[in-house]
Order: sequence, then structure tokens, then C-alpha cells
Amino acid sequence: MFEFEFMQHAFLGCTIVSVLAGTVGWFLILRRQAFAAHALSHIGFSGAAGAVWLGVSPLYGMIAFSLLAGLAMGSEAKGVVLSPHRDSMIGLVLAASLGLGTWFLHEANGASSMATTLLFGDVLGIDMPTLLALTGVAVLCLSGLVFLGRPLLFASLMPDVAQARGVPVRLTSLGFMAIAALACSACAEVSGALLAFSLMVGPAATALRLGLGPIAGLVSAVALALFLSWGGLALSWMTDIPVPFWIGLGAAACYGMACLVRR
Repeated sequence: MFEFEFMQHAFLGCTIVSVLAGTVGWFLILRRQAFAAHALSHIGFSGAAGAVWLGVSPLYGMIAFSLLAGLAMGSEAKGVVLSPHRDSMIGLVLAASLGLGTWFLHEANGASSMATTLLFGDVLGIDMPTLLALTGVAVLCLSGLVFLGRPLLFASLMPDVAQARGVPVRLTSLGFMAIAALACSACAEVSGALLAFSLMVGPAATALRLGLGPIAGLVSAVALALFLSWGGLALSWMTDIPVPFWIGLGAAACYGMACLVRR
């Protein structure tokens, strides 16, 4: 399968996205923000649909909408206490954005075919410009995590103590949600807007379920994300079943095995 250029691009894209998804996803699960990852990927669908309507690359529209939504979610953190209305706000924005995305596709006269591509991904259609864009997003996000890593970990585990020690908790949360939004946009290129969170949540949840420390947990989450995406591509090649199916099924299976190991 590596004789074909589209498969080479697919594996490169999956590698870039998996490293990003495993790293960002670990912090998302640690901070109990799995629903935010779910919402960001769906909100990105509306941005991608709007980009199709305007005649530009869907990836850029997805990044723009996800980034705005991520900043809005991050601003809901008031000091160390999350707003009790946070989940309600996320749900309402999610519902409105999906309706907006449907309208964008309707105006673009591409509701049937393009909706399938945006919602379920087209990893085999990744070209070189998209690979370069994904590389840029990954470098930006990972560089941001290197800068935010220590205060983010401190604020995630002991928010009260972190605030007392002078850590800018709200600013840290804002920066991280911007990184998470970019990561969700990148993941949607591989598994689509509907299942992008499976690549971010599954490996990270498995690593944390096993009780691994920060370094071991991050490495395990990245390794599992690579295993799921590469395995999904190989199985899709052999069975002609879409890649997102294997990624979602594999994520659930990995977490189930982690639960059995802990027991």
C-alpha cells in the first residue's frame, strides 16, 4: 500500500495528528474536558462548511471557528472555579453551530457529498498543502504546550494551590483551550468532525485509567493514538471499511482493556 502516494500522505497525516492528539488529549482528560473536545470538533464542522461556501480550504474555516469557540470556553473559567453554566453554554453553542453548518452547506449547494466528507473525514484525500498546514498547526500547538506545560499541569492537579502561588490560572486555561481547538481541527482531517474526539479522548483516557504518571501517560497516549490511526489505515486498506470506524472501535477497546487491567 505504500507504493501509492495517497497512502503515503495518509500515513504522514495520521502521524502528525496522532502525536498532537495524544499530547493535547491527555491534558483534556486530566482537566475533565472531554465534552469540550467533542464540542470543538463539531463546531469546527460549521467553520469548514462556511469555508466551502466561501470557496476556501475547509481546514482554515474549521480552525477559525474552533479557535473562537475554544477561547470562549476558556474564558468561562473564573479563577479556579469553572462556571456552573459552562456545559449548558457549550451545548447551546454546539447545537447552534451545527444548524449554521447545515445552512452553509445548503447555500454552497453541496449538502450531500460535502457533508459526508466534513463529518466523517477523508484521510485518503490529504494532499501536500494539507500536510504542510497540519505540520504548522502541530508545531504551533506543541510549542505552546512546552511553554504552558508546567503551569498547566500544576493548575490541573491543584488549582487552588496554583492560584495561591501566583499561577495565572485563567490565562493558562485560555491558552490551553486555544491549543485544544487547533488540535481538534487537525484531528478532524483524519477522522472527521463527528469522530475527531475519539482520537483525542480514547488514548488519553486509556493512559489515565492505567494510573500512569505525566511523562509515561503522555508517551502512552501518543503511542496509542499512533497505533489507532496507523492500524485504522491498514485495516481500512484490507477491508475497505472507513478509517474512522476502526479508530472509534479501537479507542473503545483500548479503554475496556485498561479497565480490565486495573481490576
